[in-house]
Amino acid sequence: MFPTPVAKTSRTWRITYQGLLPVVLVIWLLPLISIAVFSIKPDSDFTTGNYWGWPGSFEGFANYGRVFFDSDMPRYLLNSVLITVPTVIGCMVLSSMTGFALGIYKFRANLWIFFMFVAGNFVPFQILMVPVRDLTLQMGLYNTKTGLVLFHIAFQTGFCTLFMRNFIRALPYELIEAARVEGVAEWRIFWYVVLPLMKPALAAMAVLVFTFIWNDYFWAVVLTQGVESQPVTAGITSFNAQYRAAYHLMSAGSIVAALPPVAMFFLMQKHFIAGLTLGAVK
Repeated sequence: MFPTPVAKTSRTWRITYQGLLPVVLVIWLLPLISIAVFSIKPDSDFTTGNYWGWPGSFEGFANYGRVFFDSDMPRYLLNSVLITVPTVIGCMVLSSMTGFALGIYKFRANLWIFFMFVAGNFVPFQILMVPVRDLTLQMGLYNTKTGLVLFHIAFQTGFCTLFMRNFIRALPYELIEAARVEGVAEWRIFWYVVLPLMKPALAAMAVLVFTFIWNDYFWAVVLTQGVESQPVTAGITSFNAQYRAAYHLMSAGSIVAALPPVAMFFLMQKHFIAGLTLGAVK
């Protein structure tokens, strides 16, 4: 029924697997490798058609220096931080409370409310482009970081609630009952009993939401414009001129933009894996 572990297969298949794995890994990483190579090439390589050959000269320091000091990339990075961090905090606060309510309390509309949160995840976000843009214009939130933060919180809370509700349902309900017998208030049960047990799930969710929001390009283009409010994913396109694109600078900017979520994952790797695998054995 389940795939046979590689260690239990024949020697021929193990050797084939070990030989194909590096090849598949290189193919998977090829786009990232090509962007890294492009980021250290001079502009003349692109005008002469030297896309995949050896760099004519090493211009890594010059390219990254122009990205940081001769462009608005630092401002775009700051915008991304000011958009992503409040979104992650807002999603964690709302989803932990809604997950607690839907996971602990039993009332008639519990399942229907939970289905409403889940159903929002199945709505194609492209069909929301026009109404969401019109709504932000009417509310005066278009081309503002606040509007982008509020939209991301509203759109991500459904997934986060699904994540947190299922995690809380797996906690021992006897802890809640014991606290109630002792006369502990409901908000204190949430704060002192449930919330400390949710740390692995909150860490895993924070990494996921941080990655989703930081890498968002679609809504960054739809709801913002200009250096005042655009995040780094949309700001990279500022290296494009009217008649030509500075691919070496765009590649360097892409590498810079990819570093924060990668660093976030490695910093939270221990908690992230614990949050995803907690309860798997049970």
